[in-house]
Amino acid sequence: MAGAKAKTDEIVGAEGAEAKPKGSKKKLILLAVPLLLGAAGAGVWFSGLLSGATTPSSETAAAEPVPVNRQPVFVTMPDITANLNAPGRRAFIRVRSQVEVAGPQDAAALQAAMPRLVDLFTTYLREIRPEELRGSAGTHRLREELIARANVAAAPARVTDVLFTEILVQ
Repeated sequence: MAGAKAKTDEIVGAEGAEAKPKGSKKKLILLAVPLLLGAAGAGVWFSGLLSGATTPSSETAAAEPVPVNRQPVFVTMPDITANLNAPGRRAFIRVRSQVEVAGPQDAAALQAAMPRLVDLFTTYLREIRPEELRGSAGTHRLREELIARANVAAAPARVTDVLFTEILVQ
């Protein structure tokens, strides 16, 4: 009987040893599932997916500023005539343009920076080859480069577009 009791103690001891890891696995799962669900919920919340689903209360809607309908302002640039980079022949460009800015404050800043703007435009035009201005792609590239230079010259004002009224390449 003592041998049978020892075998029973060993079996109970073995089951008790196995029961501890199973219990700790259950605890781990019971703790991990809510944490994962909480993390997923926080991720969805902070990603902004739920912000469109909620409706703002009347208090928050009254506190938000009403967007102002701003009309763009156009500033006429002086005519710019420059020699093109054409070795072995004479080529020049004449450009008449208008610069579009977001508002009157930006227009004032652009007018104040007009000498710098004309200098940057002229310097860039003198580096262009006539072949670079061919087609709509050339005009588009010219527009993008002039917008970038206008934003540098008129900072902190923001130039949104350069509109060409005349481009003459000879």
